[in-house]
Order: sequence, then structure tokens, then C-alpha cells
Amino acid sequence: MSAATAAPPAARGAQAPPGAPSPRRARRVNTLLGLLAWVCALVFVLPMAWMVLTSFHSESDAATNPPSVGASLTLDGYREFFGGGGGPSPWPALANSLMASVFSTLCVLVLALPAAYALSIRPVRKWTDVLFFFLSTKMLPLVAGLLPIYLFAKNTGMLDNVWLLVILYTSMNLPIAVWMMQSFLAEVPVALIEAAQIDGARLPTVLTRVVAPVAAPGIAATALICFIFSWNELLFARVLTGVVAQTAPVFLTGFITSQGLFLAKVCAASLVISLPVLAAGFAAQDKLVQGLSLGAVK
Repeated sequence: MSAATAAPPAARGAQAPPGAPSPRRARRVNTLLGLLAWVCALVFVLPMAWMVLTSFHSESDAATNPPSVGASLTLDGYREFFGGGGGPSPWPALANSLMASVFSTLCVLVLALPAAYALSIRPVRKWTDVLFFFLSTKMLPLVAGLLPIYLFAKNTGMLDNVWLLVILYTSMNLPIAVWMMQSFLAEVPVALIEAAQIDGARLPTVLTRVVAPVAAPGIAATALICFIFSWNELLFARVLTGVVAQTAPVFLTGFITSQGLFLAKVCAASLVISLPVLAAGFAAQDKLVQGLSLGAVK
């Protein structure tokens, strides 16, 4: 047997399979994809960066056309937003948004976890129909239910009440939470639950001490999305609240007056109101990535 014949395939040099791209072409494709990713990132980041820059300009510099990039910086927009110019204080509106978002998110998690458990780990009969029913509740446009909800709130004395927003945000986010958590809880090993039940654990103990820790990334992702949806909601808050239960997005619309649009102050207010959502996203970034990718790879 010759040396060439006895040599292993790796020593003889493996040839690329037919139709495979060459290394040079693969590098070009990767470079183009990288450039495309940077372009997409800049398209999404530039408006936010421009808003931040405009918030530090004076109203005269912010209103110039074309915009003045190198204008002097000032904190006047932030001072006026926080009531330094004699305007209303934003703290009650921010507190109302925080209260409505946090309490509604907690209510959604308490209700969605048992529902997702019944639809994934211990599936009920025709569980796919149940999931479709949850999804069908999101097909109705929000504006279609605005008048009945307004009349109900008026007749029950719930207008301009933050607890009404908690109830509405809970009902709005519950279908999405059940759909998300059903897929997350389907990845929980059934053997863990059966072992806990053999040890005498009841359903509340199983949910809080077995299922919840294993599905923590998915629960965190669901909670973050529900919080963002509640914080950004404007339609119901604009119609059903006035002064007492006014939320941050409604407070933001108050800067559009008959005198015109004060661009620098609006940019400063938008940045401040967006900070809680951005902070929550950065704080739960690892859990969000784990939760949204849970079950994606088998």
C-alpha cells in the first residue's frame, strides 16, 4: 500500500463540497451583511440620537430649518418639563403610569401562569381552541370598545381612576402573556413537576417553587413586554382620565398647544418618559434574550 493511499483523508486535503462558496466569497458576503446590519442600526438609532441632541437645544435653535447641529446646549427644556417655568409637574403623571404598569403586570403574571400551566404542562381538552380564543380577543380594534368602556366607567364612577387603567391593561395584556408563557412552560421538564407532586407539593407550590424558577427567563420577558405595552398605552388613558389619573403619555400630549409645538421641550419630555422603559429593558436584557429564544432550538 502506498503512502498516499494509506494517508487519512484529512492529510490528503479535504475538498470543499460541490456548490459551496469559496472562502473569499464567504468573507465578502459576511462583510456585506455586517455593513447592512450597521446601516439598519443607524436608521433606528439616529432618530433617537437626534431627539436627545434636540432636547439640549433652545427652542429657537430647535426650530431652525435646516436644524442646527452645532448650536449651544442648554437644560431649559428639562427645567420647563419638570415645572421650573411655572408649568404643571410631571411627577403625578409619572407615578400614575408606574402604578398602572406595575400593578397590571403583576396581575397579568398571576393570572397567566396558571392558565399557561393548564395549556402546556397539564393540557386541557381542545387547548388549541382555547389559545385561539385568547388570540381572537386581540382582533377587535381598541377604538371599537372605547365607547362601551367609557359608558361603563361613567356609570360606575370609575372615570379618572388609575385602578380602571390597571383593570384595562390587565385584560389587554393577558392574551399575549398566556400565549408567550404557554410556549415557555412547554419547555419545563415534566419529571420535575411529577417529583414535586410525589413529595406532596400542591399546585400553588408547584407553580411558585418548581415551574416559576425554571421558566424565569420567559416570565421576565413576558413581564417586560406587558410593562412596555402598559407604559406606552395612550388611547384609553387619554379618554378615561383627566387630571387625577393622568398618565405620562397623556401628559406628553399637553405640550402640543394652540401656541404651537415646542420641539425642545417635547424632546426632553419624551426622553424622560422613555427612561423607565429603557432602564427596565437594560436591567432584564439577559432574561429577555433567554426568554424570547427559549424553545427556539430543539
